[in-house]
Amino acid sequence: MTIEVWTWPTPNGHKVHIMLEELGLPYTVVPVAIGKGEQFRPEFLAITPNHRIPAIIDPDGPGGQPLKLFESAAILIYLAEKTGSDLLPQDPVARYTCLQWVMFQMGGVGPMFGQYNHFANYATEKLPYAIERYTNEVARLHRVLDKRLGEAPYLAGEAYSIADICTFPWVRNSDRRGIDLAHYPNVQRWHDAIAARPAVQRGVEVLADNQRRGSMTAEERENMFGRTQFTAR
Repeated sequence: MTIEVWTWPTPNGHKVHIMLEELGLPYTVVPVAIGKGEQFRPEFLAITPNHRIPAIIDPDGPGGQPLKLFESAAILIYLAEKTGSDLLPQDPVARYTCLQWVMFQMGGVGPMFGQYNHFANYATEKLPYAIERYTNEVARLHRVLDKRLGEAPYLAGEAYSIADICTFPWVRNSDRRGIDLAHYPNVQRWHDAIAARPAVQRGVEVLADNQRRGSMTAEERENMFGRTQFTAR
């Protein structure tokens, strides 16, 4: 059966696109144009109360029953377990090593890189303290990644895993965060190896024509960062 992917071409959306392509699972894309406020539509809120992409509906979930699932890392773990993929190792030590780097991405890389993007690129008022704070944190997190990737080819060790799939979409286009990967040679090597994977190339092209070009409009800013976000639903 075909999995429905409610998504948009953001790093978190790309994680799920890449995972599905790596696994070769059939899926259909349901675009959720977050700049237009489509994440607040009742049909999307019926899947995720957090009104954030991505989310999936698997008509063949556990026990053969439909499953609705949100949070990108949860989706990757689910898809790996559903298929028995070695993208989530079975060996306990390797498994928890993988999951710790997944959590590192979810708790560190995603939020901190996102805050940098907001204050440096999207905020109408440029706050030097905020920009400096997140510039430093983005650099620190790259140093953590570089140290780890100097110890092993991939974040979880010798094998490519969901930890890499989680992290890669946030590290690509590093120049948008003022980062030159030449200063992080282990990250550069890792990035280039993953970017060369055919499934990754297909995954980051999902909805690519819908990526925002140019400055953010007032409507997009309101739907993504304004009072609309905080309306009770």
